[in-house]
Amino acid sequence: MRCWLILWSVTSAIIHAKILKNEKYSELFLLNLRQTTYDCLNQTFMKRLALMLLAVVTALCALAQNDEQKRRVRVYGVAFYNLENLFDTINNNGKYDHEFSPAGARRWDGDKYYRKINNLASAIAAMTTKTTPMGPAIIGVSEIENRSVLEDLVKAEPIRKSMLQIIHHDSPDRRGVDVGLLYNPRMFRPTDVTNHTLCIPDKPDFRTRDQLCVTGVLGGDTISIIVNHWPSRLGGEQQSSPLREAAAALSKHIADSIWQIRPGQPVVIMGDLNDDPQNRSCAQVLGAAKNPDNVGVDQFYNPFWKMLDRGIGTLAYKGAWNLFDQIIVSGGLLKHNAQDGGLRYWKCQVNNYKFLQNEDGTPHRTYKAGAFLDGYSDHFPTEIFLIK
Repeated sequence: MRCWLILWSVTSAIIHAKILKNEKYSELFLLNLRQTTYDCLNQTFMKRLALMLLAVVTALCALAQNDEQKRRVRVYGVAFYNLENLFDTINNNGKYDHEFSPAGARRWDGDKYYRKINNLASAIAAMTTKTTPMGPAIIGVSEIENRSVLEDLVKAEPIRKSMLQIIHHDSPDRRGVDVGLLYNPRMFRPTDVTNHTLCIPDKPDFRTRDQLCVTGVLGGDTISIIVNHWPSRLGGEQQSSPLREAAAALSKHIADSIWQIRPGQPVVIMGDLNDDPQNRSCAQVLGAAKNPDNVGVDQFYNPFWKMLDRGIGTLAYKGAWNLFDQIIVSGGLLKHNAQDGGLRYWKCQVNNYKFLQNEDGTPHRTYKAGAFLDGYSDHFPTEIFLIK
């Protein structure tokens, strides 16, 4: 009778361990089983039965652990970084490129170039967290001269093992700078790439960076990333605002075109927008909201707006912080709209690591007042985290 009671106790424990799939209960159960096994050692039949039960329970615990692993949340980093005039040393663009050549005003030679390459690679290598140990899955970049500088960057020692891949397109920008996208092929698989030129009807000679739209598969879901570097504030913030408003309208048009084909598909707009979240281009033309609550699947939420409200920026001008480097997410990535089991937005951050800062906390840039500082960029990188 005692052995049957023991058998009943073991069977009940198995049922509880299977249903609850809880490590705490599993551990208590195994301790209980061990004790009951010892109690039955004097009886050959019960000894064999206990060993069989032990094997069954071990298998059930393994299944429970596998189920737990399947339910584990996966995290994907999506970052943006303005690389601040990442030019090679060859003058390919006349007077616009001469500045960044050995004979130019900055005396831009191979030593300075590769110092900057290594510095930027170190900054990217630092973009790891406990939940993203391999770094960001996607990194949009701006202020790059050509594909060659990106090839040098991804081969630099600090990030070489990441085997980052490159998507790049030569833009018509007069200064010769482009946007691009780096991605980790173990996490992101591109399926389509398009480039979009900003045209200003009353300024036929206007030239700026194209907008790069990369669609691909991240965590099993289709997502589109639109990489931007909107027109600068040259000539004054208000006077130049219509150019950035036109750029915002182009980004919105690209997103709308995507949603006509795939309604509700996640879209991320990132870049150096040369405007803050509350400016007209972002808040009104693009319609990127400060709060996510009422954002629909075909609308945008700007998580960096509240961050700027807290005094956190990505670049400083005359002692004041701006947050031009934004990553804006569509409503399809928000919790109240996201499909069950699909990608959704988690959080954002400015990667203002200490080694990227000057003593006053501002970005440690490459040049200042014509002097080479052996720095990184005049912008801090930004990053959002998507979970599934």
